[in-house]
Amino acid sequence: MKITEHIQNANGKTLFSFELLPPIKGQSIQGIYDAIDPLMEFKPPFIDVTYHREDYIYKQHDNGLLEKVSYRKRPGTVAICAAIMNRYKVDAVPHLICGGFTKEETENALIDLQFLGIENVLVLRGDARKADAGFISTPNGHAYAIDLLEQVTGMNNGIYLHEDHDTSFKTNFCIGVAGYPEKHFEAPNLKADFKFLKKKVDMGAEFIVTQMFFDNAKYFEFVNLCRQNDIHVPIIPGLKPITGSKQLINLPKIFHIDIPEELSDAVSKCKSEKEVKEVGIEFMINQCKELIKFGAPVLHFYTMSNPGPTKKIAEAIF
Repeated sequence: MKITEHIQNANGKTLFSFELLPPIKGQSIQGIYDAIDPLMEFKPPFIDVTYHREDYIYKQHDNGLLEKVSYRKRPGTVAICAAIMNRYKVDAVPHLICGGFTKEETENALIDLQFLGIENVLVLRGDARKADAGFISTPNGHAYAIDLLEQVTGMNNGIYLHEDHDTSFKTNFCIGVAGYPEKHFEAPNLKADFKFLKKKVDMGAEFIVTQMFFDNAKYFEFVNLCRQNDIHVPIIPGLKPITGSKQLINLPKIFHIDIPEELSDAVSKCKSEKEVKEVGIEFMINQCKELIKFGAPVLHFYTMSNPGPTKKIAEAIF
């Protein structure tokens, strides 16, 4: 079922969902099940699965020369989505990213997803590799999420890369895109950010999932500005509780977000990491209650495949 249909069928009730990281290569699928099982009692209608581009390592040979070798840390998302749908009978939402994939590889992945009965995708540009100063697109790949979105909507209309493909075969994906209540860090200003978001919706995006945030006022303002800019698709808040003191530094640095003074002050007063986790969970519970009161269609948790904190939050609000 499509995300938009799940939301419509909920008749105004806020739903619960979460995102998973594929396990490190070499680990078994059991790690995925262990991350999902504790959260199934809250009846998520869908589960997101992230995708990660290739990275590079340099191997030194006996002659002193360095060889640049491409590798992937995590297994493919398509197979994980199939396993989740088969075991739990819920919809899996794979992330599609630009980095690390050619247009042909993207087309093949979408054909596989359609074959498996997966009806939703989240279209993202993806992150830069660790060794790169900025995002570098893959040769014959996409540089921007909006270009990847165009390819997916094209396939929904029977448009493929090569003319010899049977154009009567159309995919039927419900497409989600990312939204940034605190502005995408590469956008020159908020107005430009909304311009691109509006263009994505006009091109066929049917729902928005936000970057994590800790100040609900920024989400409320983001939703209101979306409506003022004629963006009327569901806007799903992305959430992650603070679970360690180092996240006060790491999260703003990595995700370009602000931590409210109330939360940072409370964490700073903690005498142990256990207290930090308790403070982070309690703050998120209150944040979620306020979001439900506002009418958020779904509360979407970035679990990082650690279900414990999310389970405690969900127990308090669902």
